Amino acid sequence: MTATALVTGASAGIGTEFARYHAKRGGNLVLVARRKDPLDALKGELEAAHGITVHVVAQDLTGADAARQLHQSLTGAGHEIGILINNAGFGGHGNHVDRDLAAEQAMVDLNVMALMTLTHLFGRDMAARGTGKILNVGSTAGFMPGPKQAVYFATKAFVNSYSQALDEELRPKGVTVTVLAPGYVETEFAKVADLDGTRLTKSGGKSAADTARIGYDAMMAGELVAINEARLRLMLGWVVPLLPRRAVLKMVSQMQAK
Repeated sequence: MTATALVTGASAGIGTEFARYHAKRGGNLVLVARRKDPLDALKGELEAAHGITVHVVAQDLTGADAARQLHQSLTGAGHEIGILINNAGFGGHGNHVDRDLAAEQAMVDLNVMALMTLTHLFGRDMAARGTGKILNVGSTAGFMPGPKQAVYFATKAFVNSYSQALDEELRPKGVTVTVLAPGYVETEFAKVADLDGTRLTKSGGKSAADTARIGYDAMMAGELVAINEARLRLMLGWVVPLLPRRAVLKMVSQMQAK
């Protein structure tokens, strides 16, 4: 029997596709996002198509104790989460000192603090049971500094490092941790992050469905890092590390320019 999966940021994009991909395998779901209407629509779709059970939680995870409260409410209601997919996150375009500080802090709260809290709490539950899978959605942004998205790139560097270290700690206890590090994906992320019109988005991106499939399959296989494009795997593994730091900074800055 397929384990119950908790998917954050499930109301759109990659999160929705994770839910669909898991549902096709007969697994029940807990879907979390701020917007209730899209979650309810997805619940109806998946339950009708696959005969599974979907529990919806409309909650903003950027609150100071929101992730802990989510864990308490789900465990208190008897939900045993066997798969955790930390997908919720957002970015924001512009020079750091010109951006609203509260928005930057909220980005850290969601991209780092909520992800870490959920991973800690549900990961501890999984370790106690001796089994579990965790997939943290990072980004290729986590492999380099990101002028004009300085905080976003830094949060994804945390996700990259944290996830790999945690896999080493938890694997002997029957729990694996995978980080999915995609390049640009065609979702509402770019609009929310004000990236429309940059070189990064003009060339188009990969589909959310393909990206979710790659990440989910890597998680189930217990892989450490999953990058959704062969070209990016080559660039990040063999080219970017050899370039001078200033060259990398200028390259990323130009990609983010409008």
